[in-house]
Amino acid sequence: MAASIGQRDYVTVVSRRLAFIGLGTMGYPMAGHLARAGHRVTVYNRTSAKAEAWAREFGGKAAPTPREAAAGADVVFCCVGNDDDLRSVVLGTDLGNGVRTDDGALAGMGEGAILVDHTTASAAVARELHALARRHALHFIDAPVSGGQAGAVNGALTVMCGGDADPFEAMRPMAMSFSRAVTRIGASGAGQLAKMVNQVAVAGVVQGLAEALAFGRRAGIDMPLVLDVIGKGAAQSWQMDNRGRTMLEGRFDFGFAVDWMRKDLGLVLDEARRNGAQLPVTALIDQFYAELQQTGGGRHDTSSLIRRLK
Repeated sequence: MAASIGQRDYVTVVSRRLAFIGLGTMGYPMAGHLARAGHRVTVYNRTSAKAEAWAREFGGKAAPTPREAAAGADVVFCCVGNDDDLRSVVLGTDLGNGVRTDDGALAGMGEGAILVDHTTASAAVARELHALARRHALHFIDAPVSGGQAGAVNGALTVMCGGDADPFEAMRPMAMSFSRAVTRIGASGAGQLAKMVNQVAVAGVVQGLAEALAFGRRAGIDMPLVLDVIGKGAAQSWQMDNRGRTMLEGRFDFGFAVDWMRKDLGLVLDEARRNGAQLPVTALIDQFYAELQQTGGGRHDTSSLIRRLK
């Protein structure tokens, strides 16, 4: 199997016993960086074959349930799909009628252990799990990430955290194994709110870039040259540097998928309804992404917004 993470230097830290739950596009390389940094990592994934493949590649262990992965771990990292997935792996599988199994990570964690959730989820579920963890003498940090698949592979993610200061400081050296910045924003839920701010800004930039490229192409000017020129001025952005040329080329087979952005913007718009924020442009772009989903583009990169403007 080809190496699934990039080369990077790791800060020497005391080796810890860790768990990582959820080995998707982001989790697989993130867990790999923890192992390469010298930590003893046990992983869980809903598809067990992926966990076993990870264990072969990185020399860790695969567990059959979140509870068994978390048993004895100082810190349990998690990166799954949404609020419901998060509750399932933390609290146990929902059997209906309020009944859950006891296979969730919380049941396996020892007193004082820290659960660090990298899922992009709601601020409400972060606060719910933080309160529940405290009742069990545990700690919970909401820690969504920015940087996409490339950031996870290269160990260069930006992590926005919410929760109590002491467990944040305890987990930060470990999270730096896959990150370039790990920052506490505030109390529980603040990490998720910061990620929502990030997604509002990204959606607006991508739509603006799509319109600029479509306009320039219609005008008949040399758009690769234009990108080189304006990329040195006030219009420069990460999206322009990393997605401008591929948008012109019609390449959308990498990065952060439309389906994921719609999930994230749904969280943003729900939160805005609660706090009264006015997000007219974000709501419109969310509908543009819905159009892409309806035409079979749900798995395309978010830069595929330009497809609507042809």
